[in-house]
Amino acid sequence: MHIEFDNAFLRELPGDPESGPRVREVLGAAWSRVEPTPVAAPRLLAASAEAAALLGLDAATISADPDFARVFAGNALLPGMQPWAANYGGHQFGSWAGQLGDGRAISLGEALGPDGGRWELQLKGAGKTPYSRFADGRAVLRSSIREFLCSEAMHHLGIPTTRALSLVGTGEQVVRDMFYDGHPRPEPGAVVCRMAPTFLRFGSWQLPASRGDTALLRGLADYVQRYHFPDLAGRGAEGDAEWFARVCERTAWMVAGWMRVGFVHGVMNTDNMSILGLTIDYGPYGWVEDYDPDWTPNTTDAQGRRYRFGTQPQVAYWNLLQLAQALAPLFDGVAPLEAGLARFGQAWERAYRDLVARKLGLARGSDDDLRLFADLQGLLQDGQVDMTLFFRALGQRDGADAEAGLAPFAGAFYDADAQARVEAPLRDWLARHAARQADDPLDAAQQREKMRLANPCYVLRNWLAQEAIDRAEQGDPGGVTELLEVMRHPYEEQPGRAHYAGARPEWARHRAGCSMLSCSS
Repeated sequence: MHIEFDNAFLRELPGDPESGPRVREVLGAAWSRVEPTPVAAPRLLAASAEAAALLGLDAATISADPDFARVFAGNALLPGMQPWAANYGGHQFGSWAGQLGDGRAISLGEALGPDGGRWELQLKGAGKTPYSRFADGRAVLRSSIREFLCSEAMHHLGIPTTRALSLVGTGEQVVRDMFYDGHPRPEPGAVVCRMAPTFLRFGSWQLPASRGDTALLRGLADYVQRYHFPDLAGRGAEGDAEWFARVCERTAWMVAGWMRVGFVHGVMNTDNMSILGLTIDYGPYGWVEDYDPDWTPNTTDAQGRRYRFGTQPQVAYWNLLQLAQALAPLFDGVAPLEAGLARFGQAWERAYRDLVARKLGLARGSDDDLRLFADLQGLLQDGQVDMTLFFRALGQRDGADAEAGLAPFAGAFYDADAQARVEAPLRDWLARHAARQADDPLDAAQQREKMRLANPCYVLRNWLAQEAIDRAEQGDPGGVTELLEVMRHPYEEQPGRAHYAGARPEWARHRAGCSMLSCSS
């Protein structure tokens, strides 16, 4: 197993003069050297063939290589690996939290892929770092499975995301209080190797800005432009302004992807926002089932609902505003930053119209189409209708067949009374939609294909992940690999896999891990 490394992050940005996991405040540094803590019995549970290919690795070779599990559990290093934990801060639930940093994540190095891509490899659950505070730096199997699966599922849905290379069991127990209710219990431990061109996040700039460290602020901007926005590197103030604007645009399109498929991140703190516009840090996420824009999967957010499904675009803008404030010392005046934030609004407008057009099978999303879509959202909420099932059925329905009525949507309703309440207005809406499609430049086949590619058949519902977790905790990781295989083709009908495309079963309505999750999830 050979991977080439070029650790520019360490070479070009200042590091902590002290190494090791002693918890401390780290000033003037973007990173601290720290070694992963070895585990008792590393065992490869799952790997992503597509992610492995980005590194020039073959999935079959990975499975047969006993060193792979050792390396990606943190028990051994390949030549060129120089482990570190990153230093950053952030706003958590709207309040400034100061220094945070990688408390249970350790980056191994920046790998160079065969296609020239640069991939930071990071072990999550690899042990204590200077930023672990009072925690143990470990991760449990359930949260690791969720991150591994969702990273790859989001990629195959076409949404910008970090990737996941591997899931390794540690052979050790980790004690967690899942709901912070005073009932901790031991659980199997695991380590995920996740990948991204960089794991820099909004909070990477916020921390030095809060300390008045303009030199580090400048260094981080130069590094990310040089390696991840290379056409902007060395262009001075003009390059800085365009860089921030592109971050805003990428963030808008990312969140639009979430809204299209019903994904709720659950904890959109500024330290969980990628500077590249990638979905990052999969914790208490979830998929909207019975449509509710006020739903959040995060127990910590159950009262304030700051990060509920419907507010994700507004939260993204607020987070970008905090980033703009952090970057202000690099600019001569606020006009370039205001222009960048305006680019978010413009990108969101384009992205949302595109979302509506794709989900409804239209050539473009006009103002009238946005109103049509909003009317549907109200009906879905009133009728407690499964979002994924409804839109998938909508794309398969023959709009000219009025006799079909609501029959194609029979499996999408969770409550009979709510269904009865919306049946008549929903029939009216379907007639309006059919009439709109009849006037559209796209023909029926084009409309159906556009909807098929926008409305997935399979999403990583929490209860599906929980089924895989239950099996894995009993020693059978087969459910993880089976679910990963389904999620590799979310827009294709897969014979024999109707279970994965079904509505939430009753047993999952209130079960822990299926309905609500904590930040330890």
